[in-house]
Amino acid sequence: MHGDEPLARPLLLRLAQELVRGWAGGDERLGRLLNTTDLYLLPSLNPDGFERAREGDCGGGGGGGEGGGEPGGRENSRGRDLNRSFPDQFGSAQPDLEPVPEVRALIAWMRRNKFLLSGNLHGGSVVASYPYDDSPTHRPTGVYSKSADDEVFKYLAKAYASHHPIMRTGKPNCPGEEGETFQDGITNGAQWYDVEGGMQDYNYVWANCFEITLELSCCKYPPTSELQQEWENNRESLLTFIEKVHIGVKGYVRDAITGAGLENATIVVAGIAHNITAGKFGDYHRLLVPGTYNVTAVVMGYAPVTKENIEVKEGDATVVDFSLQPTVVAPDPNLTQFTATPAPPSTLTPSVAQAEPPATTSLHRAVQPVDFRHHHFSDMEIFLRRYANEYPSITRLYSVGKSVELRELYVMEISDNPGVHEAGEPEFKYIGNMHGNEVVGRELLLNLIEYLCKNFGTDPEVTDLVQSTRIHIMPSMNPDGYEKSQEGDRGGTVGRNNSNNYDLNRNFPDQFFQVTDPPQPETLAVMSWLKTYPFVLSANLHGGSLVVNYPFDDDEQGIAIYSKSPDDAVFQQLALSYSKENKKMYQGSPCKDLYPTEYFPHGITNGAQWYNVPGGMQDWNYLNTNCFEVTIELGCVKYPKAEELPKYWEQNRRSLLQFIKQVHRGIWGFVLDATDGRGILNATISVADINHPVTTYKDGDYWRLLVQGTYKVTASARGYDPVTKTVEVDSKGGVQVNFTLSRTDAKVEEGKVPVLNTPDTSDPNEKEFETLIKDLSAENGLERLLLASSGKVSPYRYRPYKDLSEFLRGLYLNYPHITNLTSLGQSVEFRQIWSLEISNKPNHSEPEEPKIRFVAGIHGNAPVGTELLLALAEFLCMNYKKNSAVTKLIDRTRIVIVPSLNPDGREIAQERGCTSKLGHANAHGRDLDTDFTSNYSRYSGTREPETKAIIENLILKQDFSLSVALDGGSLLVTYPFDKPAQTVENKETLKHLASVYANNHPLMHLGQPGCPNKSDENIPGGVIRGSEWHSHLGSMKDFSVTFGHCPEITVYTSCCYFPSAGQLPGLWADHRKSLLSMLVEVHKGVHGFVQDKSGKAISKATIVLNEGLRVYTKEGGYFHVLLAPGLHNINAIADGYQQKHMKVLVRHDAPSSVFIVFDMENRIFGLPRELVVTVAGASMSALVLTACIIWCVCSIKSNRHKDGFHRLRQHHDDYEDEIRMMSTGSKKSLLSHEFQDETDTEEETLYSSKH
Repeated sequence: MHGDEPLARPLLLRLAQELVRGWAGGDERLGRLLNTTDLYLLPSLNPDGFERAREGDCGGGGGGGEGGGEPGGRENSRGRDLNRSFPDQFGSAQPDLEPVPEVRALIAWMRRNKFLLSGNLHGGSVVASYPYDDSPTHRPTGVYSKSADDEVFKYLAKAYASHHPIMRTGKPNCPGEEGETFQDGITNGAQWYDVEGGMQDYNYVWANCFEITLELSCCKYPPTSELQQEWENNRESLLTFIEKVHIGVKGYVRDAITGAGLENATIVVAGIAHNITAGKFGDYHRLLVPGTYNVTAVVMGYAPVTKENIEVKEGDATVVDFSLQPTVVAPDPNLTQFTATPAPPSTLTPSVAQAEPPATTSLHRAVQPVDFRHHHFSDMEIFLRRYANEYPSITRLYSVGKSVELRELYVMEISDNPGVHEAGEPEFKYIGNMHGNEVVGRELLLNLIEYLCKNFGTDPEVTDLVQSTRIHIMPSMNPDGYEKSQEGDRGGTVGRNNSNNYDLNRNFPDQFFQVTDPPQPETLAVMSWLKTYPFVLSANLHGGSLVVNYPFDDDEQGIAIYSKSPDDAVFQQLALSYSKENKKMYQGSPCKDLYPTEYFPHGITNGAQWYNVPGGMQDWNYLNTNCFEVTIELGCVKYPKAEELPKYWEQNRRSLLQFIKQVHRGIWGFVLDATDGRGILNATISVADINHPVTTYKDGDYWRLLVQGTYKVTASARGYDPVTKTVEVDSKGGVQVNFTLSRTDAKVEEGKVPVLNTPDTSDPNEKEFETLIKDLSAENGLERLLLASSGKVSPYRYRPYKDLSEFLRGLYLNYPHITNLTSLGQSVEFRQIWSLEISNKPNHSEPEEPKIRFVAGIHGNAPVGTELLLALAEFLCMNYKKNSAVTKLIDRTRIVIVPSLNPDGREIAQERGCTSKLGHANAHGRDLDTDFTSNYSRYSGTREPETKAIIENLILKQDFSLSVALDGGSLLVTYPFDKPAQTVENKETLKHLASVYANNHPLMHLGQPGCPNKSDENIPGGVIRGSEWHSHLGSMKDFSVTFGHCPEITVYTSCCYFPSAGQLPGLWADHRKSLLSMLVEVHKGVHGFVQDKSGKAISKATIVLNEGLRVYTKEGGYFHVLLAPGLHNINAIADGYQQKHMKVLVRHDAPSSVFIVFDMENRIFGLPRELVVTVAGASMSALVLTACIIWCVCSIKSNRHKDGFHRLRQHHDDYEDEIRMMSTGSKKSLLSHEFQDETDTEEETLYSSKH
């Protein structure tokens, strides 16, 4: 609590370790303690003060005053003593809590948790202090300020002090206070010295919690060397004190009739003027010392009950339950059953609902909804949670985003397998309340949820729908507008728009007009949702008329004219399927009192013919997804009275069900690969004479709505030959049509070039990992990983360099088996550039594993990426051996995280600097992303130290398969190259990698960053080549691709360079799935192994892909390269071996493997190997013979010149200058001298000539 009194920090951490290890090891005492107690340990209430404190400072450095002071660390960062900042029972005024966020947090924490016992650990003496801490007179010392529970507090304080070897003596003997004594090692707080605004008194007076203050050592900040002794001094005291939470009396206070627990019942102990209250379930626990007591339970509306002569013994609490009789008899629940219209007590169905017999021919009578009322947001939220909780086998409640006012945009999924896309099963959606004051759709969809849930398994129609369709229901797209609307509004506009006052049905990108309004969060969330699921059919429910409106909603001229879509016939059939089940709608004259001349034949209309709506949602659905959507106007009154809601349900219930059934019309099936039978993602289904293709989903499944007729349907996919079939569609339902496609080049290359795919492996671990990658690549695969992950990781503040270093060091110290922390080098101002490796074998070479790096902070003013990478690192470490998917990814991947490339710039950057360039460059003023010049050897001497460190110790290692760099200033991903006029080899792969990241982000893939001053910027798919966005030279990703042979993408995390810390949790939530998708993606592409026929691995072989991209085999003959899904050419080249050529199919959801075995080269210098070997053998024989003759001649000569040779060696110094001169010139001239004939190589010759 006081930052310069930190002994409790290591003690509590050691206590946590001791408890967990003891529990896991079967220690009886610790097991019992943890099995019977909810224990909360808060090691540091004042972490800011601790950062200023200094080890060995026994007296405290002081500091204080408003706004800070001496760097002692006692106070918080605003100079406030936290133990003088709580509301006080004897205080004259309510304290100002604004400068003490720590206190505000503690108070909120206490209110959320009904704590019973607490210890507040301090330093500066050795004593246990108990309430009260101050008195009404506030005399500085000497006043015993007795609480009502004085005996209990003394008992608790002695429990701690009596087990502490120093405290129990009552003589701390602290320097300067040698004469100070405390009887039994305890003291009343105010008697020692008066503390107004202390935490222990607040706990007792306002929070039902008994707290004492424990001073643990004379030295406030003892050196590390003393920690073990301090732990031994305090261990038994800490455990004994925790055990005292179980003393006293405990039990339940219940209603005598219903047995329900009575929350907030008051527990009164005779003779003690301090009451406590029961918890949510009527549970209570009252600390008492051993003795005999009379205890009373009191609740308003009930007769109080007193239990007399209750004996409390040493040890566990005495159980005393109370059963209270209500003083007023509760009404019969049946009499308060809410129904919308008067009805006999025997029925749950309003009388209106019985006006017509149900349309179904089944003898079964479906259960109708009873919940007819207007649901405000909180009510709707509870309703949705209730049904998700009651029907978990067929429901899943999720949110697609938040409104402007941060209300969740809820969706209820109803399916027999919720949360999973079942191959071949179509997906349907209803959206209501897009205009906030048009509320009928909202209530009808809640009724529909109730109807489907209650009738599943008993009603054949509902059961069949739920089993054959994945239904998504969004009751309210504009919850903010709804809250502003007023019941009874017939045709008004209050609440129509969202909280930013934009009409959401004019906010979608339009085919004919430029929508100038900024995209709204509700719009972006829905667009992201529609890109995430393979919706086939949809309806958008509105109010203000009674008609089904179908595309197009506008036209090029912007006037009311029939605007026909390619699927006009289909849309008319869909619209009629709804209107003909609604008798009033089908008549076509809906609102005679409002619009007497308006007429819609059969209750349907083309949108643009009715009136022009640019920026509408239904057209965007049709043009940008596979989904056909219509807009349904449900009534002339926008916000009818609640009593009219049953009538709306009865008019629309058959229509709502019949419209869902239309999702099964037309054709559906699978597009499969002829080679392996797997589904082909994003294959195109085209229908002759209808200019509107649809695409396949991840299993190759597709759905194409069509009216009755004969059609020519073509399935095509990149790298495959198209297939066309003639299909007859009848009026009864869907027709299954499957397509099997052959690869384009299979016939041409047959017998010449092998087409390779992932080979079967007998290794179960390999198969298991391949299955994991496929599962994580599937829809919701990463969501399931995140849901199953343990530990909540959420960045909440920015870490300056010191904190960042400590955080990384903390990860390394806490997870030493999977992390390795190293420095790549130093910045200009000598800060370390840290690199954290996460792997099951850190710092060990495993060439067969893919290696990925995440890099952030190249621009110091954009630190979001830094915090995201720190969160990613912690998430991975926390889930290792806890989450099987994360564990397998770490075991099979070498992950390198470099969170801050420009730490100097980061130190001067300022939070909320959305456009500020302060900190953008390094300390020399150089933008580091322009310093990666291409000729790295020539200019390395003038390179910035940060760039030099990254190039030499990271990029040029040339063993990374993928690099992801995080920056700021927009919301998109760029791929190489950043320099202009650069031919991009492997462009499809680079773009694919960028798209994988963008597609896993809820907003990025929509391609509308919406940044200030660029609100109209449109980046298709959220992905763009660097040079087409911000062209520049010397970028890190260009250097990585060119010289590091590693693809790199740059992720721009948010429009604001340095957003407020409050946005970090949301940014992490948006990016974590994308970051994890990169860990999955790095395992795809092509994994290869190269060896010769003898089994020898060949390293440094060249692998040429698609006649352009080159990679090289690593040690052990391994190589790995990421490639876009499709068919690719591979040429393998190695010196002395025959070149190998093959094709490999790369899948979107699985790695592909190749095994290359080289044959010896049969031609040397273009001639047959046999001829070259024969000639070489003859030549060698001739050379040997010639050498023998020369040796004989030289031997004769050497005898004559032997004496002269020795004279030359004796006078070696005379020739030294001449030798040195010759050594700097021609090596050959130096080697020609006879006195050098004993040296072996040129290097040795040069060396001997100098020494």
